[in-house]
Amino acid sequence: MKLIRNADVYAPEHLGHRDILVEGERITAMEEHIDLPQEMPFLEQINAAGQIVTPGFVDLHEHITGGGGEGGPSTRVPEASLKTLIQCGVTTVVGLLGTDGISRSLENLLAKAQSFEEEGITARILSGSYGYPPVTFFGSPERDLQLLDMVIGVKTAMSDHRSSNIGSHELIALGTDVRRGSMLGGKAGFVTIHMGSGKAGLRPLLQALEESDLPPRTFLPTHMSRTDSLLQEGVQLMAMGGRIDLTAGEDAAENRALADRIADLLKQGFRSGLSVSSDAYGSMPRFNENKELIGLTYGTPSCLQELLRILVQEKSVPLEEALCLFTANPAAVMGMSSRKGTIQPGSDADLLLYDEHLQIQAVLARGRIALQGGIAYLHGRFE
Repeated sequence: MKLIRNADVYAPEHLGHRDILVEGERITAMEEHIDLPQEMPFLEQINAAGQIVTPGFVDLHEHITGGGGEGGPSTRVPEASLKTLIQCGVTTVVGLLGTDGISRSLENLLAKAQSFEEEGITARILSGSYGYPPVTFFGSPERDLQLLDMVIGVKTAMSDHRSSNIGSHELIALGTDVRRGSMLGGKAGFVTIHMGSGKAGLRPLLQALEESDLPPRTFLPTHMSRTDSLLQEGVQLMAMGGRIDLTAGEDAAENRALADRIADLLKQGFRSGLSVSSDAYGSMPRFNENKELIGLTYGTPSCLQELLRILVQEKSVPLEEALCLFTANPAAVMGMSSRKGTIQPGSDADLLLYDEHLQIQAVLARGRIALQGGIAYLHGRFE
């Protein structure tokens, strides 16, 4: 049992100073002041005076088994490190495959997510990869969603020279398959669409929605800030009630440019339709005008924390508005709003403790102290 005292709570809405009581993995009470006997056994008290407490990051797009491979086997990216996720404030992660849906198997993806669950954070996965028809466990996304608890959706790719260049009819079939499977499996269910900078843009998806009765939020196109035209099509999707996902930048310059776009979208009232993910451990290839690979690297989830600081400290976005993009909104995509991305009685005790400069001082993951004083207490068995 843990009692966090005097925390300035952003849940992500700003609640002011609160005491937070954690029992096991869950938050059981949150009040301006919680009275408990000082001699109460097994009670650990954490003084959070002068600190901000927020929900842990919910990262909708991580290649937890590594991505890459566009330049051959030697360019395969290494697997995600639990210690790094914790240091970056990620307490819930959605793992998925990238370009390589062959040597990077769904079976390995599932095992990696299960290992994260055993070690103390929350993990879910998507079937599929860049190709179409999607790779699946049981022959279809519908069956995967109904039969495997950890599968919450499917991934595909569009408007990218590495994709299968699917059109509106394939998107309708895929979305319908996911919708049935999610209903039968009792899940939110969604189709993540890797968006490249190709000529078609988001038009096949917009056409699919015009030609079908699928709800716009069946689909979650990601990497939506690649081009201005793609982002404008994303605005059209959000105006229809849909969602888009933005990818945090590789460096501070990219994150400053992205922060300007986010600030503008928030001013336009699109707060609930936006989320931000890291694309961590996926490859970041560079291609020339002939689509030939000329460079490749990869990133970590540290980009999320950097983008949050830039939004708040440099672009004057209120912290509670910025936080929604990293916490409550992605949790809603996952269908886990009651447990993740929020601080309230009954939710999982996934908490970040910040100093006044928005530097992470401590992390709780499902009620356990995962990071404190710069030391990661939660890490992979072989890290």
